Amino acid sequence: MLTEVHVPEDVPAAVGLIASGATILGGGTSLMPALNDYGSPPTELVSLRRTGLSGITVTGSTATTGSTATIGATTTLSQIEHDPRLEILNSVVRSIASVPVRNLATVGGNLFVRQPYGDLAVALVALNARALPADGSGPAELPLERPALVTAVTFELPAPGVFKYVKAARRRWNSASLVTVAATIVELDGLVSGARVALGGVSDHIVRAAAVEEALLGRPLTDETVAAAARAGLGELSPADDAYASAWYRTRVFPVHLRRALLGR
Repeated sequence: MLTEVHVPEDVPAAVGLIASGATILGGGTSLMPALNDYGSPPTELVSLRRTGLSGITVTGSTATTGSTATIGATTTLSQIEHDPRLEILNSVVRSIASVPVRNLATVGGNLFVRQPYGDLAVALVALNARALPADGSGPAELPLERPALVTAVTFELPAPGVFKYVKAARRRWNSASLVTVAATIVELDGLVSGARVALGGVSDHIVRAAAVEEALLGRPLTDETVAAAARAGLGELSPADDAYASAWYRTRVFPVHLRRALLGR
């Protein structure tokens, strides 16, 4: 069966093709291997590379607290990696795949890739990012429940030290997550006054760890507090066995990686 690839010049044209049943093609790093694995791939794809959805803007002249970053959906992970205004995301994008993959993989595609992949999306959930849908329905909270054409993601850059991130994987390059922890932790007078924690690799979807957040709030960020938060969060995990790790192992090491993300040790 032949596959036809459409390359529209603008977003409305892409929206029309998608409405007619065509499948969105971003960087193709997830979709194309999947198509090659099955005998009946979609007959129509919509490439977004000419729709003008690539680019990064940050309000203000420097990436300071209170600035807002907006990243176009077809912006590649490599573009993020090499933009000094988004240094906060360096550890995230450099934990994903390898340089050749990051040269192709896009922000929009990362929002919809299946777990245990999609580490950038985990970080964006922790950063309280919003997706901007092409249908004009207004900013939508991540993670999105179903695939859609997204034009950009936007989020407020946190103060230095607020964003935390750790990804545990079997190897450095091209490895899916065993456990990914991304968090924004705000402290006031020695106590946690704000917490937003997202997890990857521990379910078939990104987990917003509400029980972990609740266990942290109002308490000092210590080994004891984080250990209690990890115990509270165990009920939010629903990991699966795969080629990278067993469900038992992911559950067993989750507290370790939560501690490493939040305390740096």
